[in-house]
Amino acid sequence: MAIVVRIPTPLRKYTAGKAEVEAEGANVREVFESVESAYQGVTEKVFDDSGSIRRFINVFVNGEDIRHLQGPDTTVKSGDELSIVPAIAGGSARVPPVIRSGGSGKTEGRAVPWPV
Repeated sequence: MAIVVRIPTPLRKYTAGKAEVEAEGANVREVFESVESAYQGVTEKVFDDSGSIRRFINVFVNGEDIRHLQGPDTTVKSGDELSIVPAIAGGSARVPPVIRSGGSGKTEGRAVPWPV
């Protein structure tokens, strides 16, 4: 039995649309080498040039973040699940206020969103 690697939507273009692929390896780094041998392009999106996991990519083994384990050297065994989860950033928690137009024109008396 192999290690199941869950592929996020943005990386599925490298795995022919597959959401899960199987790979072999004794640790996370070796699993990614196995994935790369079958599906070129995945590893360069997960690892930076120094061999570290990219800052905005999270990798989990059986639900545990490998950053809190041994990183890419985290041991894996047959039947484990490895998940690649890109971090999502951006947006604003601030909700723009709504103002009332007091002047003449089409917006008079109607709520108008504040320009952001």
